[in-house]
Amino acid sequence: MARVVVDVMLKPEILDPQGQAVQRALPRLGFDGIADVRQGKRFELEVDGDVDEAALARIHEMAETFLANTVIEDFVVKVEESK
Repeated sequence: MARVVVDVMLKPEILDPQGQAVQRALPRLGFDGIADVRQGKRFELEVDGDVDEAALARIHEMAETFLANTVIEDFVVKVEESK
């Protein structure tokens, strides 16, 4: 069994109000020196069997059509090492 991670983030040109709210709250909580915060989503997929090129292509298709809104979000698919 392998784990594939899909990280989804708003595109840089899209405003991130949740990230901005977190950034504004950090100094009030004693966390100084943070210039910017962007909030995203992380999906961890446990895949039966080996992750070959066909499996990665299928996961990429899943991310593009279901996990991310590609109009406003970018995503990265990566395989994590087995533990």
